[in-house]
Amino acid sequence: MAVSEAPKQADLDRCVHCGLCLNSCPTYRELGLEMDSPRGRIYQMVQVTTGKAEITESYQEHIELCLACRACETACPSGVQYGRLVEAARAHIEQNIDRPWHVNMLRQFVFGHLLQTPFLLKIAGYGLYFYQASGLQGLIRSSGLLKSMGKLGELESLSPGAEPPFFFDQIGKVFPSEGARKHRVAFLGGCIANVSFARLNEATIRVLQKNGCEVIVPAGQGCCGALHVHSGLKDMARELARKNIDAVPADSFDAIITNAAGCGSTLKEYDELLEHDSAYYEKSKKFIAKMKDVTEFLAAIDLNPNMGKLETSITYQDSCHLAHGQKIRTAPRKLLNAVPGVTFKEMPLSDLCCGSAGIYNVVHSEMASQLLENKMVYVNGTKADWIVTANPGCMIQLQAGAAKHGSNQPVYHVVEVLDQAYRRFGGK
Repeated sequence: MAVSEAPKQADLDRCVHCGLCLNSCPTYRELGLEMDSPRGRIYQMVQVTTGKAEITESYQEHIELCLACRACETACPSGVQYGRLVEAARAHIEQNIDRPWHVNMLRQFVFGHLLQTPFLLKIAGYGLYFYQASGLQGLIRSSGLLKSMGKLGELESLSPGAEPPFFFDQIGKVFPSEGARKHRVAFLGGCIANVSFARLNEATIRVLQKNGCEVIVPAGQGCCGALHVHSGLKDMARELARKNIDAVPADSFDAIITNAAGCGSTLKEYDELLEHDSAYYEKSKKFIAKMKDVTEFLAAIDLNPNMGKLETSITYQDSCHLAHGQKIRTAPRKLLNAVPGVTFKEMPLSDLCCGSAGIYNVVHSEMASQLLENKMVYVNGTKADWIVTANPGCMIQLQAGAAKHGSNQPVYHVVEVLDQAYRRFGGK
């Protein structure tokens, strides 16, 4: 008999219903509805978990409209682990509802095959690259056709780019440190990032090499399972966690590195996913003890200061899963302020969600678009030349925002800024 995925009563009981979380919640700020606030959603979870209410379409809608940004965790004085609760609620819904057959088929293809299969990701990537490089994308966008396509047209603007050669070819390789080796680290390239952020992954390796790291990109690694967890597919996520733990023996590395904040939160919570797995629980504890966001790792070591000047102004958008999930705020700012020539301009409400949230901007595009428009008001107010963040999903969302609501400001990851500075040192 399958174990219930429902939220645990002990976790639910930590909420004292004080309401201090309300103003931190993006959906509550937009809608002003108690049922779309953390407190309201927890109340609904209690009713369903205790059997006082059924899993209805209304309940499902309120839970799925949550961005799982975890800003409420930062605001909560009682230490409610809301991220764990909403993920459990979604898994419980998934365990107890029947979706239409075509929805099940699509979810099975995307989560069960596409995200887990490099060959399929490559095919999708090359198709996307042809669409972009052939001029077809530019033609369709300039024709105004997308405006008549409604939601499909909106989604096209949020589609990630494709960056051949894809990063899959680097998996299994070892990259030596520049100068004496100080650290031996493993790098996790992700899934979609291997297609859409191949250059970011390469920049991450170069920056690590510049800082005395021998970088191993372990063979056998794959999707972290974050998108699966957020979508209620915990069994798939558990299997992916086991594969990554097997592929990356924690005892062999000083640190295990990711450059994707959204992935990092899930990678650091593998022990929660595998808490009932006697064969993997202790392994998961060792794994998460070594797991680091790239900004977290670099800010904790003696950073190589040999950088060229960039002579630009930047503002930083906190990734929700870095700021609220992993509690990392200072590290990215420390690194950016270490770059010569950079003028740092702090953004108001920098940790308010931009609306990306994994695939949220695809599934709930209307809410995501409104949140992005709000975010760009704060971005534009800084008058910064560059927008910087620490998560690929945020980068896609902010690029769309800069094009639609800004001045086409370039959007970079923190390590891309460092990489540019290192490459400019000595005129290189």
